[in-house]
Order: sequence, then structure tokens, then C-alpha cells
Amino acid sequence: MISTILTALFIACCRITDVSIGTLRTILVVQGRKYYAALAGFFEVLIWISVMSVIVNKLDNPINLIAYAFGFSIGNLLGITLDEKISFGYLQLTIFSPNHYRDISNLLQKNGYGITLIPAHGIKNNYEVIITIIHRKKIEKLISTIENIDQNCFYTVQYSKPHKGFFPTNTK
Repeated sequence: MISTILTALFIACCRITDVSIGTLRTILVVQGRKYYAALAGFFEVLIWISVMSVIVNKLDNPINLIAYAFGFSIGNLLGITLDEKISFGYLQLTIFSPNHYRDISNLLQKNGYGITLIPAHGIKNNYEVIITIIHRKKIEKLISTIENIDQNCFYTVQYSKPHKGFFPTNTK
């Protein structure tokens, strides 16, 4: 009985670990961090092969299959949580604020953010769309600041892989 429980715990822990690594590896691939992705992939597969050798030899025990599925689901949760905490990379924040775009763009520039203003034509008036590239760790604070100026603004956030000429100036 103890052997069965230990085997199930081993399977669950391995799956939690390899799926968490796999989630982070996927993010590294998307961001073009190929060497880190390759290193993560090595450990992900090494752990997966280890757990599969145990699973294949003990397919007759449904507890092991449940542990495998449990580890997979918790590994996804943990991997996404780790990604949120680590916050690799950059985001592009595009802000649509027809009534307060000047206030928002002035605040961003005052705080050292590089911005691009693009003329836009809304239903009622003309304004400017604000685009900035920021480190992922700063997104929540920046959005909170923007919403303090305009609670009705619309914004989009997308992953960004800055290329030629990009240098993040805001270090606050």
C-alpha cells in the first residue's frame, strides 16, 4: 500500500514539474529565447520519460493514472502562475482614450515611457491612439495609473518581441 502511494506521489510530482517546465518552455519559444527553451525542453523530456517508464510498467493501477492526470492539471496551473510571477519579456500596450489621451501620453512621457501617437478618428471626435512597449512586470501598475485618469479608456495588451532600435528607457 505504501509503495502504491509513493509511486502515485512520484508520478504526480514529476508531471507537475515537467508540465510546469513545458509551459515556461512554450513561452520561451514564443519569445524567441531558443537556448533557454532548448534547455527547458531537455529537462521537461527527461522528467517525462522517467515518469512514463513508471506508468508503462504499472498500467494496471488506476491510482497511477489519476496521479498522472492530477499532476498534468496542477502542472498547468503552476506553470501559468510561475509565468505570471517571472514576467519574461515585453508587452505592447495600445490605449484608446478619446477624451484623455493628452493627459495619459503626458504622464507616460513624464515617467520615462517611450510612446507613439497615431491619429485616430472616432464616431464623435478625433484623438490619438497611444502605443508603448513595456516590460511585463510593469503592466498592472501602468494600467492602474491609466485607469485613474480615464476609467472608460479601452486598451489592448499583446506580447511584443522588440527588434532593431528598441531600448526600454523607463527603469522606474
